[in-house]
Amino acid sequence: MLKASALYMVIVITLVISVICSALIITAYLYKTRYQAKFRSDQLRNNLNSGITILLNTRDSIYNDGRTFSLFNSDADSVSLKKTNWGIFEVCSASAFTGRDTLYQVFSLANAIDSAQWAALYLIDEDRPVSVSGNTLIRGNAFIPKAGIRAAYVDNKAYTGNPDIVNGKISDSERKLPQLSAGRLEQLKKQLALSPPVSGFPAGTDSIAQSFLKPVLTYSFGKQVKTISHISLTGNIILYSDTTIFIDSTASLNNILVFAKGISVSSGFRGNCQLFASDSVSTGRNCRFSYPSCLGLLRFGTGNTVGLSARSDLGDRSTFEGLIFSYQKDEQQLPPVISLGKSALVRGQVYASGILNLKAGVRIDGSVFARRFLYQSEFTRYENYLINVSIDSRSLSSYYLSSELAPVAGKPKKILQWLEAN
Repeated sequence: MLKASALYMVIVITLVISVICSALIITAYLYKTRYQAKFRSDQLRNNLNSGITILLNTRDSIYNDGRTFSLFNSDADSVSLKKTNWGIFEVCSASAFTGRDTLYQVFSLANAIDSAQWAALYLIDEDRPVSVSGNTLIRGNAFIPKAGIRAAYVDNKAYTGNPDIVNGKISDSERKLPQLSAGRLEQLKKQLALSPPVSGFPAGTDSIAQSFLKPVLTYSFGKQVKTISHISLTGNIILYSDTTIFIDSTASLNNILVFAKGISVSSGFRGNCQLFASDSVSTGRNCRFSYPSCLGLLRFGTGNTVGLSARSDLGDRSTFEGLIFSYQKDEQQLPPVISLGKSALVRGQVYASGILNLKAGVRIDGSVFARRFLYQSEFTRYENYLINVSIDSRSLSSYYLSSELAPVAGKPKKILQWLEAN
C-alpha cells in the first residue's frame, strides 16, 4: 500500500504543475492580447499616416465637409479626413479607427517657399530710385525699379552700410506687385462680411478651449465695442465684431481668429492669433506675436466714404512672427498704410499693397513686398527711402512656411503645427 505521504506529495506536485500550466496559458493569452493590440495600433498608425499623406497632397474640395472611407476596402482600414480653411492657413484632421480603437491627429498646413519668387525686397517700379541712408542692410535677392538703388544723405547722416548696398542678386521689378491668392482673398472676404447672431462669453468664464474636432465656436459682439481681457481662448474659436475689438494684455489668445472693422491690441500682449480688420489693426509697444501669426488689413469695398487710409500699426519694440499684409480692391482709394514702429522685429513676411512706413531700427528677418516706402522725420517726409533699417532674408529660419495667400508660396504643402493628437 502507498503511504499517505506519497499521495500527499502527488497532490502537491499536481497542484504545482496545474499552477505552472495555468500561468503559461495566461501568459500566452496576455502575450496574444498584447500582440493583437500592438498589431492594431501599428495598423491604425499606418492608416493614420496614409490619411495625413492624402490631406497633404490633395486639393480636392470633397474633404472640406469631412469624408469617411476605407483605404483598402476593409473595415479595419477606415479613415475620416477633413480639411478646413483657418484664416490664411488650413486645419486638417485625420482619424483612423477599427472597432473601438481610434487614433487621430489635428494639424495645420502651410506652403513651402518658392525660391524662384522669394526675395528680401520687392519694390514696384514707379520710375524713381530707392535711396538708402544710415546703417541700412539689405541681404538677399532684390527686385527694385530700373532707376536703381543709391546711397543718400539724410538728417545729417550718410549711408554707412555695405558699399554694394544689396548683398544679393538685383533684378528689375514690375509696375505692380505679384498678386495675392484670389481664392484665399475670397474666403477671407466672406468671413469678414459675416455677422453671426450676437453672443458673448459665458458669465464668469476665464478660460475657453475648443477642439478642432468639434464645430467652430463663434462669439459675435455686433456693434458693441468689446474689450477682451482676463480670459484665455484656445483652439477652434472665432471672434466677430461690426465695430472695434480691444484686446488687453491680460488676454491669452492661442490659434484663434478675429474679424472686425477695427482691432486694437494693448501694449505687452503675448499670443498666437490671426487678426483681420477692414479699417485698422494696431498693436501697442512691446507686444509679442509668436509664429504663425497674421495681421491682415483687408478693404474689399469701392469708394472711400470716410476719406481715410486703412492702417496697420505694429508698436515700438514689438516682435511679430508670421505674415503682415494689406489688400485693397479699389486702387483709386487712398492707399493702405502698414507702419512698423521703432526697433520692431518681424520674422516672416510683410506685403504692403500700399505704403510701408519703416521707422528707425526696424529689422525684418524675411521678405518685404511693397508698393512704396515712407520715412517720416520730425521735419520732413521721404518716399522710397530706407533709413537705419535691416531687411535680411537669409536670417529667416529654413523651416519657415508661408501661407498660400502670399505670392512666394510654392505648391508643396507641409505640416505647420501639430495641434491635437491621441
